[in-house]
Amino acid sequence: MPSNDQRDIRFDDGNAELAVGELEAAIRHYRECVAIDPDFFDGWHALGMALMKSDQVSEAIGAALQATTIEPNDLLAWTALSQMYVKDGQIAEAEGAKANARILSLGGKIVKE
Repeated sequence: MPSNDQRDIRFDDGNAELAVGELEAAIRHYRECVAIDPDFFDGWHALGMALMKSDQVSEAIGAALQATTIEPNDLLAWTALSQMYVKDGQIAEAEGAKANARILSLGGKIVKE
């Protein structure tokens, strides 16, 4: 099993690059951290957001879907996915993601834990 230390280092490096506006470098680091740990929600979520900021919307949606698969009851993940779908012109999908975010915002669950 890979060490989470390497994953966390890559994630922190991605955050540092993002903070100074180096989107491509941030994306590279986030890709590395999810390659180390494919179940790392924060890595997938950050990757999706960075991809969306760099107008790589289709890939952003893929990363966001991975994040919502890992943490189906995360409000921010569904909200971000909805924004990505809107940016990609997928309005029906955006409305579905928005509905899930609304359920969570009202205290409901998408998946029972």
